Amino acid sequence: MEKIEWDDKFRIGVEAVDREHAKLFRIMTRLLDVPEDTKSSQNTYKEGIKYLEAYSMTHFSDEEAYMRSIRYGGYAHHKWIHDNFRDKTLVSLKRELEMSGYSRSSILRFMEVMSRWLTEHIMGEDQAIVGRAAAQRSADLSSRLPAISRAVNRASQDVFQIDTRLVSADYKGQNIGEGYYCRQYYGIEGGLGLQLLLGVEEPLFLRGSNQMQLLKLKKKEIPEESVLQTFWKLFRDLGRLFKAETYYRLGKDNLMDRDEFRTDFMKGYPCRLLFSTKSGYFVFCYRSWKAKSQKTTG
Repeated sequence: MEKIEWDDKFRIGVEAVDREHAKLFRIMTRLLDVPEDTKSSQNTYKEGIKYLEAYSMTHFSDEEAYMRSIRYGGYAHHKWIHDNFRDKTLVSLKRELEMSGYSRSSILRFMEVMSRWLTEHIMGEDQAIVGRAAAQRSADLSSRLPAISRAVNRASQDVFQIDTRLVSADYKGQNIGEGYYCRQYYGIEGGLGLQLLLGVEEPLFLRGSNQMQLLKLKKKEIPEESVLQTFWKLFRDLGRLFKAETYYRLGKDNLMDRDEFRTDFMKGYPCRLLFSTKSGYFVFCYRSWKAKSQKTTG
């Protein structure tokens, strides 16, 4: 993975916050410098992760206190992001560490997710505290998460015969491994348009293909049409999430490779969720828009 280093571009101009951010980077760097495969490595990793978690929670608390002190308007949403990372993302990452016995590979995955989340959080939400960030995500997303999670879990049970668990409501585009990626456009009655960006890790996707086709398929053996059909079946009832008693029509869809997926993801999706299953991860992102009304003549 890329080297984790503090950079002045991460400064937001609040000394106490910048100091704590820099320390988080130093802690992660020291963990990556631990020698591999020594008798003491596992215990060092375990204690280091414990310290990193504790200091992260201290930082969240201090940063939230600062936001309250200046009566920052985005405080509630910012705190929700902190809480979600603590209660969802961090819990999932720690579970993986424990299951692997704090192996080097699991430590690297933990650090990749942690460092990416931290840097993007600093450059986005934290810069917004001092008025130097782009528009934030819709603050009402949190109220829709339960319904979205239930719908995704229901679809996963139908196609993959497996339950899902939301592990991040603020997916940052980190690599989920080899997989299948698809972009879908839907038209909805009333002029609303919807675009989905989906990513399914390969073991999970093959499980769905095997369930539907009763074949032991490998990735290269699955026709493109069948791949698209799997994506369509996974989200065929998605319209219920956005408008009751409406009609969704699939306009067009196309498969993507990982680079195309990442490029499209960077264009911005207000809703970007990462789900976990026993067979792998999948990503669910969407954005919607109101079609321009057509002028009539006569």
